[in-house]
Amino acid sequence: MPAPEQPRPIILLGPTAGGKTELAIQLAEALGGEVINADSMQVYQLMDAGTAKPTPDQRARVPHRGVDCAHPSSRFTVSDWRLIAESSMVSAQNRAKRPIIAGGTNLYLKALLHGMFDGPPADEAYRASLAAIDSPQLHAQLREVDPQAAERIAPADRKRILRALEVHHQTGVTITSLQAQWTDDPDQPYRHNPILIGLDWPTDAINARINLRVKAMFYPDKVQPELAQEVLFAGRTLVEETADLESRGLLGVQAREAIGTKQVLEHLKNPTKVSLEEAYEKTKIQSRRLGKQQRTWMKRYHHVHWIPMTPETSPEQAAKAALNAIRAAEK
Repeated sequence: MPAPEQPRPIILLGPTAGGKTELAIQLAEALGGEVINADSMQVYQLMDAGTAKPTPDQRARVPHRGVDCAHPSSRFTVSDWRLIAESSMVSAQNRAKRPIIAGGTNLYLKALLHGMFDGPPADEAYRASLAAIDSPQLHAQLREVDPQAAERIAPADRKRILRALEVHHQTGVTITSLQAQWTDDPDQPYRHNPILIGLDWPTDAINARINLRVKAMFYPDKVQPELAQEVLFAGRTLVEETADLESRGLLGVQAREAIGTKQVLEHLKNPTKVSLEEAYEKTKIQSRRLGKQQRTWMKRYHHVHWIPMTPETSPEQAAKAALNAIRAAEK
């Protein structure tokens, strides 16, 4: 007898605060699946208040892979994530479980769907030479050598700015050119034969959800108790969590760049220059910018089953629409 066909993986697209976590869990419950995290900050242990991880109750409902798999002092790369994601996916499929990949780090999803682009290894000496230069200045340097990359990368995204400058320094070729092999051609099939489900939010509606989530991170007493409990399931505000991790020297170069964590660190370093309220407002702004970047990236994916979302759309309604799209795709 021929071997039974393995369950096709499902990839959930959508902006931050858009409901991907709960949708992934409901789909896993309905389809007998396991959730694989695709968020670059949810990989870090001890960083709970600012990363919107699935709560312990949510993780108890279905297995989650790729959450809390790295220490916040360590460097965690796209390659590290892809190794975890693909091994988790194969393991699930071999047990007839449906892999459901959910998270907002588009470089992770791009690597999974198209493979990794060929780039040089990290040049620690070159990175050290840039350590004293602030991110906006580095972004200006990037604009000089690779304007297209500078358009894609936010001035505050130090990690990606450094990588783009490093690639150009080592090869003389822009990272934009190297990444050109990551085709957006709709005729080019994705790796792993996935089904893509996208949550399509109006800008005003998703920005309101983002603002509310950030408020829960900073001021849990000013939001509904259930939202505060969902965001702060470890019992600490983002400010308390960040202050504790920083005091113990646990935040590495990547972890301290997380949206929210970075702004709180600026406040803790110089409260008279950056008040708590300013850190809160900056976090809202950066979170909304992230959401906009994610929505822009999402337009580059093809063969996506889009689910229109509104403030009135319940998680159950989104899950029902997603299940209908999955069944239709598998006919």
